[in-house]
Amino acid sequence: GREEPSTSSSYNRKGDEETPIDSQSSGLEIPTGGDCFHCLFPWQMMKFAWDNYKQYALGKNELRPLSKNGHIGNMFGGLRGATVIDALDTLYIMELEEEFQEAKQWVEKSFDLNVNGEASLFEVNIRYIGGLLATYYLTGEEVFKSKALELGEKLLPAFNTPTGIPRGVINLGSGMSWSWGWASAGSSILAEFGTLHLEFLHLSELSGNPVFAEKVMNIRRVLNRVEKPQGLYPNFLSPVTGSWVQHHVSIGGLGDSFYEYLIKSWLMSDKKDSEAKKMYDDALEAIEKHLVKKSAGGLTYIAEWRGGILDHKMGHLACFSGGMIALGAEHAPEDRRQRHRELAAEITSTCHESYTRSGNLGGLRGWIWNAADGGGWVTPHLWGLLRALILPQALEKHCRVEAGFSGIRDVYTTTPTHDNMQQSFFLAETLKYLYLLFSEDDVLSLEDWVFNTEAHPLPINHTDFKAAVQP
Repeated sequence: GREEPSTSSSYNRKGDEETPIDSQSSGLEIPTGGDCFHCLFPWQMMKFAWDNYKQYALGKNELRPLSKNGHIGNMFGGLRGATVIDALDTLYIMELEEEFQEAKQWVEKSFDLNVNGEASLFEVNIRYIGGLLATYYLTGEEVFKSKALELGEKLLPAFNTPTGIPRGVINLGSGMSWSWGWASAGSSILAEFGTLHLEFLHLSELSGNPVFAEKVMNIRRVLNRVEKPQGLYPNFLSPVTGSWVQHHVSIGGLGDSFYEYLIKSWLMSDKKDSEAKKMYDDALEAIEKHLVKKSAGGLTYIAEWRGGILDHKMGHLACFSGGMIALGAEHAPEDRRQRHRELAAEITSTCHESYTRSGNLGGLRGWIWNAADGGGWVTPHLWGLLRALILPQALEKHCRVEAGFSGIRDVYTTTPTHDNMQQSFFLAETLKYLYLLFSEDDVLSLEDWVFNTEAHPLPINHTDFKAAVQP
């Protein structure tokens, strides 16, 4: 069996000879150990992205690589350093030691939590708390734990509603919370209040304070109590009444990571959280029955559902579901295992087709696939899907600019316009996953770690976890 993850340097690589690489040509040091030849490219991209952020935007939330300055934005309630926090664990995993120390030093000396502004509960949780927790578990360094716990406390007032379903926006200074202005009738969003579970259980585990676990277990209670149309979970729920506000169901945006966190909550509990597994199984069964369709061209897709009427489109954010269904299939009963593996492969194949059937910038795609139009892709998004062998070169060719990596406004034009933004999740997710795809399996073994929806690794609890997940 595998060793339990320790609180320090849990990702050590073992036993492989280094592949000789000409480091002179790149001007970069080569990371030690592992299969360096294939992981070098995302490693170099990470170093380039970080070095430019550090030079032009350190302490701001994100780098504007064309104008060579920083961007603060209004998602994080006055918090700074989103790229620092999102990048910490990636720098550590890639053994970019000097860069990791730079990031750690910024957290120790400059990361101020006494702020006063409007923050997205969801974004602060997945990026800041997720990043701090992961880095604490990888390094054992107390500064990351204490900052995560302090920030977690600041999110708790968002749960002060009649149902305990949190509102989506919170002022980190005053504790006042409210719903997004665009959310129907003051509702909370399924993908937001449903994507707190992993992080909040770890906050309780580390602090010894059950309040964090109690908050997310109460969300489960509300969701189990409310009637679900056809067994489906609509995207908008009232934090006042605990009833659905609109019957719009989507596995893409507004819904996506709720389903991801059900199966991952079960895995993170070392398969003890049977309630999460049942909720996942039941939800997937309803999705299979009511939303999974085939286009005239034979491509499988997951439609959206609006008050009983199917909307035959699938947004690119729904493409994560291929991986999620494959992950769940490994733990499904025999009668469903093969069916779910096939469904996962079919969904992924549909998404893969988005590369080969459309557009000009090979490998960069963000789209909404519309079955009613015969299977065309419309509505470009910023960052494309992660595709192991094509994406690094496509990103390097189309997104790399003089001082970092920039998103592209429209991937369908032959002369792309950059959006002048190096998103923090590019360092947290895209480059980390590319690196791990080519690394040895024991670099963050999936037997010991679960990734949050921002790609921050959290340890599976191999000890008795029942106290934290009691309903």
